[in-house]
Amino acid sequence: MEWTVVTVLIALVGLGAAVMKPMISLNSTIVKLTGAVEALQKNIEELTDRNSKSHDRIFSALDDHGEILQDHEKRITLMEKK
Repeated sequence: MEWTVVTVLIALVGLGAAVMKPMISLNSTIVKLTGAVEALQKNIEELTDRNSKSHDRIFSALDDHGEILQDHEKRITLMEKK
């Protein structure tokens, strides 16, 4: 009778170890993945901010050139009238 109890206890410990090992491994993998996703989100936010700033600079430069071209056309028109 005593050996049956010991055998059952050993089986339960073995089952617990067999279940706990993959759970611990999975938990550590989830932690690493969470960290990687957070870093990726941060990088994407920074990239989006830099992209927006670059677009703003490009469009403001285009606006400046548009005004320069209009001024140039006005000067040519005035010169042609003379």
